[in-house]
Amino acid sequence: MKKNYITFTEIKKYLKVKGFTLTIKKKNDYFKNDNLNVLLRTFVSSIIIIFTFYVLPVFVDFKDKRMSSFKEFKNNSKNILKNTLENKNLGKLSKVDDDLLEKYIFEDVLEINDLPTDYVRLSASTIEQLFKDTNYNLEDVRQTKLVKPISLSLLPQEIKKIENTKERKKLFIQIILPLVIKENNNIKLDRKKLFSIINKNNNTISEKKWLKQKFKQYGVRKNDLLTLKIRMDEIPVSLAIAQAAKETGWGTSRFAQEGNALFGQWTWSGEGIKPAGAENNTTHKVMKFKVLQASVKAYHRNLNTHSSYKEFRRARAESRDEGKILLDSIVLSEHLDKYAETGKEYVKILQQIIKQNQLTDFDDAKLLPASIALESLI
Repeated sequence: MKKNYITFTEIKKYLKVKGFTLTIKKKNDYFKNDNLNVLLRTFVSSIIIIFTFYVLPVFVDFKDKRMSSFKEFKNNSKNILKNTLENKNLGKLSKVDDDLLEKYIFEDVLEINDLPTDYVRLSASTIEQLFKDTNYNLEDVRQTKLVKPISLSLLPQEIKKIENTKERKKLFIQIILPLVIKENNNIKLDRKKLFSIINKNNNTISEKKWLKQKFKQYGVRKNDLLTLKIRMDEIPVSLAIAQAAKETGWGTSRFAQEGNALFGQWTWSGEGIKPAGAENNTTHKVMKFKVLQASVKAYHRNLNTHSSYKEFRRARAESRDEGKILLDSIVLSEHLDKYAETGKEYVKILQQIIKQNQLTDFDDAKLLPASIALESLI
């Protein structure tokens, strides 16, 4: 019978004649390869599952947090900045909140006022000799931009008797200059800490406590970090000196002499001095301080929190976003027309004081470090 099929042996012989070799793997070899393939597929699948359900969400969350923190420190949108400055969506204060707001904002100032009074009022001649002995003079400061860390607690009574206007102004500036820079340094350090806290994924208990305290001091509700960042900022040195000079008559006013009030701030609940010509039905007083530094601190806090100066803070924040390190006191003074009843006329006087006395020379002056913490600010 004729075969109608070809055996495997015949195929093998035929291929061998043609120069080919046929090799057959054992069943166990196939089994081993299948196991390896299954193992590889399982491993790759596991990696994909782990990345999808665990790694990817963490990465996205971290990315969102980092991006949000950068957004908070750059006011690219003027609408966002406007809403923040106007405290939109932050809710209204109740009557109780109104009564407590001054206490919260000036809490650290009031703590200074609670300290024992053991300060010695030096005479003008003694202060002048002190400045001479320590080589502290304004001409050197204009050149070197370095200020001696001399902090006086009280103004000399004899400053009113210095007939030479130029000498009286010079002494006043020498006394006020270190105090203003010192407060700006305190704000710089706080601002640096704020940036550090916001750019971290997790904050310590002490950091959270610090933030809570700053929210109160700067009158920020709903824990709004952007508002805190806008409010926690410096005041140009030249502007602060000009306002102190205007409000005190270069240190000669009754409020300055009796209450260390350098900026004529009003109070309705705190300790103060009633103006001589005030009507009987008026309840406000001029804030009184035990030391000059407390007055400077209260002034900074006032400009940084009061609703009357939100345009001032807006202009300052926009200046920061433009990358300006030094703040322009002439430009910012335009937004202080609500500081006094004379409005725009008050602004003109401030600008005149700044220009005539070349106070902008002190805007980039640094206080020689009285502590290690301040060395980074030089």
